[in-house]
Amino acid sequence: MTTFLRDTTTVFSREFKPALRNPAGLLFEMGQPLLFLFLFGSLLDGAVGSSWQWFVPGILVMMCLTGPMSAGYTLLVELIGGSMERMLVTPLNRTAMLVGKAMKAMIVLLVQAVLIILMSLPLGFELYPAGVLAGLAQLVVFGVGLGAFSFVLAIKSAPGGTLFWIVSQSIMFPLLLLSGVLLPLESAPAWLRAIGQVNPVTYIVDAQRSLFAGDLADPSILYGTASACLIAAAGLYLGNRAMRQGVV
Repeated sequence: MTTFLRDTTTVFSREFKPALRNPAGLLFEMGQPLLFLFLFGSLLDGAVGSSWQWFVPGILVMMCLTGPMSAGYTLLVELIGGSMERMLVTPLNRTAMLVGKAMKAMIVLLVQAVLIILMSLPLGFELYPAGVLAGLAQLVVFGVGLGAFSFVLAIKSAPGGTLFWIVSQSIMFPLLLLSGVLLPLESAPAWLRAIGQVNPVTYIVDAQRSLFAGDLADPSILYGTASACLIAAAGLYLGNRAMRQGVV
C-alpha cells in the first residue's frame, strides 16, 4: 500500500505540475461552462423554480463529463509520442499510473467547480455547505470513473487516435442531453423520458440537485451515489486491465 501511494503521488505530481505552470489554461477550459451558466441559466430564470439552484449542479455535471472524459487525450498524446513507453519501463505500479492521472483531472475539476459556485452566488445561488461538499465528493467518484474509461478508450485508439474522438463525442453528448442537465426531462416526450431513465448520469444529476438544494434526505441521493460508485468501479477495473494488458 505504501508503494502504491508513493507511485500514485509521483504520477499525480508529474501530471499536475504543467497545470500549475499554466493556470490560465484552467480558466480557458471554463469558457463553455461559463457561457452556459450566464447565458442559458438566465433564460431559465423562473422557468424551473429556483433556476440557479437547479442549473448550477447541472453545469458541474457537464464539466465532470467533458473534463475527465478528455483526460484520456493526454494519455493518447503520450502513447503516440512515446513518452508513455519511458514510464512503462519504470517500476511504477500500473494502477497507480491510472489513479494518479485520474486524480489530476479531478483536482482541476474541483478548482473549476469552486470557481463556478462562487460566481453563481451573486446571481442568486444559495449555498448549503454540507450539501455542496457531499455533491463535490460524489462528482469526484463519478469523475474518476469517467477518467478511467477515457484512458481505456485512449489505449484502444492508439496509435491513430481517430477512434478516441469518434467514440467520446458520440457518447458524451447523448449522455449530456438525455440526463436533464440543460432542460428538465419532465416536459419531454414519453419516449425521451424513458431513455433518460436508463441513463446513469440522470440519477447523478438528480442527486446533485438535491444535495445543492440542501435536501440531504432525498432518495435520489442514494441512487445517484450508487450510479457514481458503479461507474467508478467499472472504470477502474477496465482501466487497470487496459493499463496492464493493452499498454505493453
